[in-house]
Amino acid sequence: MSARYHFHSIQRSDRLNHDRRIRILGGTNRDGSRWKISHETAVAGIVEGRWSFFITQDEREIDVVVAVSRYGNKYLKTAEDAGAHPDRLLALPECR
Repeated sequence: MSARYHFHSIQRSDRLNHDRRIRILGGTNRDGSRWKISHETAVAGIVEGRWSFFITQDEREIDVVVAVSRYGNKYLKTAEDAGAHPDRLLALPECR
């Protein structure tokens, strides 16, 4: 079973493509320490089955999944995002 982590912030890129708009994702460990991970590393961790991620919205957990753009690029969005854009992830605050 993969380890499960909570994303609570992101660092946006200057790209407009839906599959390249997020560079870094951040979270907090149970001990309160903060961590950041690159978008590419997070995608690889999910694909390889090492990690799973989620966000919270209205006190419920929403899974983060790997999607594939029409150009074959893997990127993250939530399981509840309609269409190609990672709207719920983009709504997270900016990482400090």
